Amino acid sequence: MRVACLGGGPAGLYFAISLKLRQPEAEVVVLERNKPDDTFGWGVVLSDETLDNLHQNDAKSAEAIRAHFAYWDDIAVHYRGEKVVSTGHGFCGIGRKQLLLLLQERARELGVELRFETEVESASAYAKDFDLVVACDGLNSKTRTEFADTFKPDIEPRACKFVWLGTHQKFDDAFTFIFEETNKGWVWAHAYQFDDDTATFIVETDEATWEAYGFGEMNQEENIAVCEEIFRDHLDGNSLMSNAKHIRGSAWLNFPRVLCEKWYHENIVLMGDASATAHFSIGSGTKLAVESAIALAEYLTTKPSMEAAFEAYQDERRLEVLRLQSAARNSLEWFEEVHRYLHLDPVQFNYSLLTRSQRISHENLRLRDAAWLEGAEKWFQTRAGGPESPVRSPMFAPYRLREMALKNRIVVSPMAQYKAVDGCPTDWHLVHLGERAKGGAGLVYTEMTCVSPEGRITPGCPGLYAPEHEAAWRRVVDFVHGETDAKICCQIGHSGRKGSTQLGWEEMDAPLAEGNWETMSASAIAWSDRNAVPREMTREDMDRVRDEFVAAAEMAERAGFDMIELHAAHGYLISSFISPVSNVRQDEYGGSLENRLRYPLEVFEAMRAVWPEGKPMAVRISANDWVGDDGVTPEEAVEIAKAFHAAGADIIDVSAGQTSTQAKPVYGRMFQTPFSDRIRNETGIATMAVGNIYEADHANSILMAGRADLVCLARPHLADPYWTLHAGAAIGDRHAAWPLPYEPGRDQLWRLSDREAEAVRV
Repeated sequence: MRVACLGGGPAGLYFAISLKLRQPEAEVVVLERNKPDDTFGWGVVLSDETLDNLHQNDAKSAEAIRAHFAYWDDIAVHYRGEKVVSTGHGFCGIGRKQLLLLLQERARELGVELRFETEVESASAYAKDFDLVVACDGLNSKTRTEFADTFKPDIEPRACKFVWLGTHQKFDDAFTFIFEETNKGWVWAHAYQFDDDTATFIVETDEATWEAYGFGEMNQEENIAVCEEIFRDHLDGNSLMSNAKHIRGSAWLNFPRVLCEKWYHENIVLMGDASATAHFSIGSGTKLAVESAIALAEYLTTKPSMEAAFEAYQDERRLEVLRLQSAARNSLEWFEEVHRYLHLDPVQFNYSLLTRSQRISHENLRLRDAAWLEGAEKWFQTRAGGPESPVRSPMFAPYRLREMALKNRIVVSPMAQYKAVDGCPTDWHLVHLGERAKGGAGLVYTEMTCVSPEGRITPGCPGLYAPEHEAAWRRVVDFVHGETDAKICCQIGHSGRKGSTQLGWEEMDAPLAEGNWETMSASAIAWSDRNAVPREMTREDMDRVRDEFVAAAEMAERAGFDMIELHAAHGYLISSFISPVSNVRQDEYGGSLENRLRYPLEVFEAMRAVWPEGKPMAVRISANDWVGDDGVTPEEAVEIAKAFHAAGADIIDVSAGQTSTQAKPVYGRMFQTPFSDRIRNETGIATMAVGNIYEADHANSILMAGRADLVCLARPHLADPYWTLHAGAAIGDRHAAWPLPYEPGRDQLWRLSDREAEAVRV
């Protein structure tokens, strides 16, 4: 087989090596436009895992590479005059030039032909003369452009500006992040050693600061001089250097996120940055390249045809790329939005930075550096008003809203039960909510409790519109207060156009088989083609419903609830006014966001007026309609939160979606937390995070990083009413109060948890 590798970077060279190891008879040619010792990067970072993969594939080149590595375990963050160091991270770096020279030497040894200073204008010509063409022609791949109709590349330029520099200043003790505030804005650097004498020094900033400095109008020497001045306190008199003299102008770039839909065309296949990129802040570009090279070489050797090899290669590597790009997106977005976090204490800022990609979690940090994490947890506990000892995880820190003191940060989220009778809660609700209050959570929510019979979602939904409802709820509240130290919140709402539907386990959101009632909404738009068109609310309707919300709030107070929440999310009545997908009114309640918020704020303010001053009140919002600019966007959600906070809301319960059947949500772990993070850190308003949070690790990471103040779990509490107590036992917490009759079970659980932990350590 005759093979041409277009590009002599790590991807092309390592593929040539990998194929020759498997097929020594193959004729492999690597074509590279530059000279053998040219390079326009500084250092690359690889993980221990990638090194192990290299060793398994080719022990000889792996050992040569390993011999030239600079190793470090620490990450140092310089921020607001403080240096915070954590350890156990396990990085290694090597100069890009050194890596290329080692791979070139190994390739020649195996019989690979290397042709330097060879410009490849078109892959088509080589595809005629070679059996296989591997296009490793980089970020600006000509091959990808030539066959764009087939490869269908998605190229997304990201927001920050960066320039890749080097320095002889030593950063050999840690991977170092430096954040400097200047009179033109914040500028930061990613620095790491890659040989005895040289370190990579990537300078990054936002577009506004870049423009304020005029970097785009400077030549490279002028740019370097300004960067040296910005970071002079960290360079110890050493200069910064560029090896991008071939680039005209300043050499600043915007990182492009690249992902191709298809990775091969006839006998041409993409590899490395030509097929996909991962942001430098997680250091995975070279990892992707060399691991893709191994995979393609293996499949070409083991699959029955080239087509089958390409399919297997694309399926495996594209999935891995998507995983890494997800982490890389989280990481690069953290840097793009770093201004959100520049108010944080250095401890919390460092934690937020370390966990930005979601690949490092709370307990993973404990494995890396238990002493540092314990110090961070102590900082969080004492800042929350807790004792210095014992040191507990963030989920067990106290929290206060007005006069309501919570023992911890875990919330049992509202979960519809569909077990009410004529709007009245039953023994089911007593047991359901009572068990979860006994289970250790700091705050327990009722499901949406409706303000009128017509405001129910289903015939099985509870209400607060009749004296018997108030009495039944008081029974539940009295049990929670009498037998537990949890607090209880009543979520109050109106179904709007999503009402008059079947029970949840029958057919969700489908009309009743019989006995449907008339619904109303902000506009006469049906929830779906199957649902009845609601009546557009008149001002008379709005007055009546507002008064029903007020009456429900008064009943909630008499029933003894510690807190109430206005449900203004998920497409129900109040939400239908806020979202433009359901509000097309032409009067003063439609159109602009200010108008769309007019009635929801009126309802909230009326409820707040009758709700006791010492008791808190929350609002649940949908922070993203998931329909793009046609609906509520995360940017608009910030303004929605501000409006409710100004009206007296103490905390925003940040959910998303369920406002339109056209929504296209992006699911994943903690997938709605970024909306809470944005609101909290752009406005300073307290938030609750919800959505696919199911581990103590999730809760602790969210809280410690300052992404929310409370963490809500729904489905985990359906499966396990005692989730909080069990989660605490699993992470070694022995300080939660259990119901006295259950202490023998607690003791057994602790013993079993300790044995399991010891077995893992052994």
